[in-house]
Amino acid sequence: MSFSPPAPVSIDGSAFRIGIVAARYNPELVDALVQQVGGYLRAAGVAAEAIDVWRVPGSNEIPVAVQGMLRQGGWDAVVALGVIIRGGTIHYEVIAYSSADALHAVSLEAGVPVINGIVVAENEAQARERCLGAVDRGSEFAWAALEMAALRRTRFPVSRP
Repeated sequence: MSFSPPAPVSIDGSAFRIGIVAARYNPELVDALVQQVGGYLRAAGVAAEAIDVWRVPGSNEIPVAVQGMLRQGGWDAVVALGVIIRGGTIHYEVIAYSSADALHAVSLEAGVPVINGIVVAENEAQARERCLGAVDRGSEFAWAALEMAALRRTRFPVSRP
């Protein structure tokens, strides 16, 4: 894991419509990510009414909801948010890998950036640090969404329904 992300690029988000699909599992942590993403987007000029949040049970359900959101059309980017913490079995690995693969597939199929904001942690302390502590993953996910939305608009525009 890198603690040296690229510096955010200043982007006026006032013309963008950004979707957020967030798991309800690990609610304290995921809710913090939703707040961080929404706060960053609004600070960048994205109107509150141009941000739509859909909630799903867990990280495994995120990709199908993202797909449904993208099929509605009109989105510049979608941020997928969840928290998966290692347990006593490899179940967390299965969910982490399968949701990441599915998010990539949905994004490529739709031609719309989907930011994988599913935090995968070895333990609760790591997850808390990334969602509530010094590592502000939510803001990183938001600026990645804005940067990709801007890139999409300028480099590979897609007609809107």
